[in-house]
Amino acid sequence: MIRLLIAAGVALAFSLIGTNAFIKWLTRHRIGQPIREDGPQGHVTKAGTPTMGGLVIVVAAFAGWVTSDIYNGVYTRTGILVMFAILGGGGVGLMDDWIKVVRERNLGLSKRAKFFGLLAVATTFGVTMVTFTEVDTHLAFTRPTTVDLTEAGWVVFAVLLIVGTSNAVNLTDGLDGLAAGSAILCFSAYTVIPFWQFRHAEAYHVDHALDLAVISASMVGALVGFLWWNAAPARIFMGDTGSLAIGSGLAALALATDTQLLLGIVGGLFVMETASVMLQVARFRIARRRFFRMAPIHHHFELGGWPETTVIIRFWILSGLCTAAGLGIFYADSIAKGFTQ
Repeated sequence: MIRLLIAAGVALAFSLIGTNAFIKWLTRHRIGQPIREDGPQGHVTKAGTPTMGGLVIVVAAFAGWVTSDIYNGVYTRTGILVMFAILGGGGVGLMDDWIKVVRERNLGLSKRAKFFGLLAVATTFGVTMVTFTEVDTHLAFTRPTTVDLTEAGWVVFAVLLIVGTSNAVNLTDGLDGLAAGSAILCFSAYTVIPFWQFRHAEAYHVDHALDLAVISASMVGALVGFLWWNAAPARIFMGDTGSLAIGSGLAALALATDTQLLLGIVGGLFVMETASVMLQVARFRIARRRFFRMAPIHHHFELGGWPETTVIIRFWILSGLCTAAGLGIFYADSIAKGFTQ
């Protein structure tokens, strides 16, 4: 427990102080976020807001994890690989954000380049996990099922989950603090889950579960510190650096803790946002009509007259309900197996 508190505390302090310093540096160098021309008109005033704040989130989380392990721990193979996924996703996003601010337009890496960047990170994570750790290759919800994906199948599934989750968080990052606040709730769940697995190692057989809980706690601290500056009206945006790092981290944690399918419930808000885009695109291509005023769905409610802060807070509530449902399912499975302490 002390390691979790150290990780979260260090990450929080680093993020609070570091984000403020980064805002001043970006402002001084006139580095700001270009706004998409086809977005809601109310977002035009946000043009020029400092971006790439996800860089501080990633560095703060890394600092929290490293400090905690120095205190009383060991750098585990699983922990290193999950942190690699976070750093790798953030690195792809950083390249995208940097191109945007240099070219001063809302077009960074091409879709193909971003996809192949995430594909490289996800494939490396998947292959190294099945090669250098004892990860279970069975499909899992709250614990492994009887469906064995095999090592090759598990790697393919890992790639799909990491790329899909990264893009889902990226789609959600459209309002001040929406993605950060929702991610705090998800990473909080993935602090509890591996810590519980560590406490009941005889039931779950998850390698290095405590180190995974430490990484999650570091991400919670880093995101809370960032949200202080990112809450509406945002003084800085996380950019793709933050959203891709968050998505990669959540997917990697789900894979490492044998809760891949449970992530769809814990991160239900991200699923909803992605589904809204898919429905919008599908119906427009088939019938030349739209389901929503604009997708992702948070823009639909904005254009319907909801104030931005109302959309954000209500979506946070939805995210909290999804997280609570996911944790409830996980705990219910523990009760069924007789592990309640």
